[in-house]
Amino acid sequence: MEFKMPERIQNSHKGTFGRVLNVSGSDYMMGAAYLSSLSALTVGCGYMFLCTTERVIDAVAAQSQNIVFCPLSDLENQVKSADILLIGCGLSTSDAAMDIFKRTLNSVEDIPVVVDADGLNILAKNPEIKLPAKLILTPHPKEASRLMGVDVDTILSDMEYWAKEISKKFNCVTVLKSHRTVVSSKDLEIYINNTGCSALAKAGSGDVLAGMIAGLLAQNCEAFYAAKLGVHLHGLCGDLAKNDLTEYGVLASDQIRFIPYAIKKIL
Repeated sequence: MEFKMPERIQNSHKGTFGRVLNVSGSDYMMGAAYLSSLSALTVGCGYMFLCTTERVIDAVAAQSQNIVFCPLSDLENQVKSADILLIGCGLSTSDAAMDIFKRTLNSVEDIPVVVDADGLNILAKNPEIKLPAKLILTPHPKEASRLMGVDVDTILSDMEYWAKEISKKFNCVTVLKSHRTVVSSKDLEIYINNTGCSALAKAGSGDVLAGMIAGLLAQNCEAFYAAKLGVHLHGLCGDLAKNDLTEYGVLASDQIRFIPYAIKKIL
């Protein structure tokens, strides 16, 4: 499949390329909030607002001056002004996190939503939660097993089948992650990714991918295309990074550094 990046019109401003609200991070998983926020910006979105705890805000602000921060007390207002919602990276599954997750989704009106990581685990425990119409879920096989109530080996035995089953159950685009990630559209069209390597098998890789998909959505990519393009670019980041750092030494933060080089490969 030939991929193209979303168009960058020259008569533009930061609002032209979308406002992503990232509801992610918790006191003991701060890195996920940082990685998912910065990857969305690096792939081209115009604004990144991170809504999280004060402790996470302090930690992420010390690492980057590119992110706008907002307190959880202003969560509902932030959802109403967002173009895209990303939720779940490092959120935890505590009672407080479950409350944040439910409050956030209850505030969503008609914007695309990417649910990753602990957001998926919360959803698996609370299947009654009302889900938005424009939804992308990004599980790895263990998270998929929780969502579908089967064991991991069953998921691994037929990834295409289970990606479709998740899409059917949740009426969503599904990104079922593995060394050959499977993306299913809401209409059950399948894309199998062919980029990437073991360099991506590091904690934080999923946060980077979720941020990239959200950042592409913010630039008006259609959901299935944003998921496919995000997965393809993320795999390229690993392929390019290993040439400099080896497949052993690539960190999630390195993957973000290679996003521009991955983009250059398809421009």
